[in-house]
Amino acid sequence: MESVAVWQGLALSGIFAWIVITSYFNVTKKIRSLLQPCVAHHVVTGISIILKIQKHQHKFWDALFSGLSCVVSVPFYTAFLPLLFWSGHGKLARQMTLLMAFCDYLGNCIKDVVSAPRPSCPPVRRITATKDEEDNALEYGLPSSHTLNTVCLSGYLLYYVLSYTQSEDACLKLAAVALACLLVGLIGFGRIYLGMHSLIDIIGGLAIGLVILAMWLTVHEYVDGFIVSGQNVTSFWAALSFLLLFAYPTPELSTPSFEYHTAFNGVAFGIVAGMQQTYHQFHHEAVPRIFTSQLGIPAFLGRMLVGIPTILIVKFCSKALAKWILPVVSNTLGIPIKSTSYIPMLNVSANEKKDSEIKQSSYIHKILFFSRQDLFDVDTGIRFLQYAGLAWSVVDLVPSLFSYLRL
Repeated sequence: MESVAVWQGLALSGIFAWIVITSYFNVTKKIRSLLQPCVAHHVVTGISIILKIQKHQHKFWDALFSGLSCVVSVPFYTAFLPLLFWSGHGKLARQMTLLMAFCDYLGNCIKDVVSAPRPSCPPVRRITATKDEEDNALEYGLPSSHTLNTVCLSGYLLYYVLSYTQSEDACLKLAAVALACLLVGLIGFGRIYLGMHSLIDIIGGLAIGLVILAMWLTVHEYVDGFIVSGQNVTSFWAALSFLLLFAYPTPELSTPSFEYHTAFNGVAFGIVAGMQQTYHQFHHEAVPRIFTSQLGIPAFLGRMLVGIPTILIVKFCSKALAKWILPVVSNTLGIPIKSTSYIPMLNVSANEKKDSEIKQSSYIHKILFFSRQDLFDVDTGIRFLQYAGLAWSVVDLVPSLFSYLRL
């Protein structure tokens, strides 16, 4: 017990020290000054490659690569992962959730540290078929998140399937690996074809993804063991999630990357907190799995009909509750806050912001000296709690309903 508390304390202290050191010495800007010119040069010189590829444009290729981009996007995984939990493959679901959160955090951190541009449009033709793609275009380029996520998640899924089936057929394994490589290749090529990334972004996403995947395959059993049977897990993860919000680097210009990280940070916390409470009830290795006599297709469809509306209701309620509680708590503690979108009353102008700083300055705000912002954006906390509530309902509330309804 003491050794666990010691390493947890050391890990959190290390992250806190990193936040203080990087803020004091302005590490992000120094790294950016070294990397950004080189990456930007490769982006500019790579435009000719993109234009050559786009000479072969066709509506079929537009639809194909836009569809593939949607299939491996963050919203898709957000919708897909709950179904994986409810299918009985709890270990795969929680590992892919945490891996996705880690990829999203690390990839977006690198994006905002380097702050390298995407290929300029025009001359490049940029195709954004969905609102999500339009938001993605507002982020920086290196690395390609779609490529990075596809490498990690398809690689881990391949590992899990081969381990679960325990197949000794070399041809089957080779075919599975070839299929995964084909998917990664199509995604990378598609991002260039759509004008969303340059070649350097794809290479960066591929390299970083392979490193993360290799590391995750080394530690995933330890991580899973800690989540399902560790000590102080929920309190440790709550502190970790809080520190990671402050450890995130400040980009050259504001982008949606931090919002994406906050959402998945909340999802990871909700999954971990819920799993701690219900692992032995709903998520152990002996639970019924889809395509077996214990969990057939009709029963799984019933789970979807019950589960999806429930988590959407919980997401809405979590957001409403957070919008009410967080401003009250912040004002009570004297923490100066603002809201960029969720609470119009807190969307202050520059002059009001200055007056607010004078009126609301407090000891707690001074303790958080490493923050680079004058007012804390309460939207961050609202978004975190909203997605944490959603994730908790996926692994706790909804399985409880399944048990009650005998699904």
